[in-house]
Amino acid sequence: MINNEKLHRRIRIKENIPLYTMLTLPLLFFIIFNYVPMFGAVIAFKDYRFIDGIMGSDWVGLRNFKMIFAQPHTVEIIRNTLVISLLSVLVSFPFPIILAILLNEIRMKWFKKASQTVLYLPHFFSWVIVGGIIINVFSVKNGPINFIIEYFGGEPIQFLFNHTAWMSIFLGSGIWKDAGFNAIIYLAALSSIDPTYYEAAVVDGANKWKQITKVTLPSLYPTIVLTFILATGKIMEVGFDRIFVLQNPVVKNMTDVVPTFIYEMGIQQGEFSITTAMGLFDSVISLILVLVANRLAKMSGNALF
Repeated sequence: MINNEKLHRRIRIKENIPLYTMLTLPLLFFIIFNYVPMFGAVIAFKDYRFIDGIMGSDWVGLRNFKMIFAQPHTVEIIRNTLVISLLSVLVSFPFPIILAILLNEIRMKWFKKASQTVLYLPHFFSWVIVGGIIINVFSVKNGPINFIIEYFGGEPIQFLFNHTAWMSIFLGSGIWKDAGFNAIIYLAALSSIDPTYYEAAVVDGANKWKQITKVTLPSLYPTIVLTFILATGKIMEVGFDRIFVLQNPVVKNMTDVVPTFIYEMGIQQGEFSITTAMGLFDSVISLILVLVANRLAKMSGNALF
């Protein structure tokens, strides 16, 4: 019996050698660029000096963390990061699902392909380009939005210098840029749904809305849970390029987040130990949020099924 199991295992390994070979490069990528750099986290517990290197720098324990949380600005930075990230997740998360369902319902192939191309295209623009477009569109002097407002007799609005308007533009730009591309994973999940489910629903008299709520969404539930957990893990990241391109001095008190703090303190001022400590704290919070989201997803899955 044991010999048969070993034989079957060897056969499976030989059959899957091409797959193992294909997996080698992704594994190397993650090991080199994700796991090896984790060694640098020790800088958070040292008074790092570039000349002395990581191992030669003096060990200071939790001093860097105490210095971070001794500053009143730190609480504001963490709060801004959580608020902006949570709003981004809650507001933008449903849009790829809605887009995927709408695209899946299109029956004209040429229109479906054209719509997908238009929706996917913004994802490939860098935030520098997107930021430039947004700044020009909402500009007070030459922006088309304010031109239309003035044309109808209104006063120009400083969209990018108003906290509420800035947040709306920030969230909307993220949806416009990534919702179409993020819908791909849901479209793939929709293509795997057995058509007989819809046929049975039609026989039972279900209209299109009932088909979506009773067949499509329950079938998408595992994919939705997976993407939600992944999105939760990125809550503390916010997106440096997105914030950096759109922020301005007027709304800086609202847009100071962990990535901008790391950029200003680490890159501009060379405080590598403090910024590493902040980055490590950020990673721990992200890990906790992922574990909580995973637990909640399991609980909701058990309740539904």
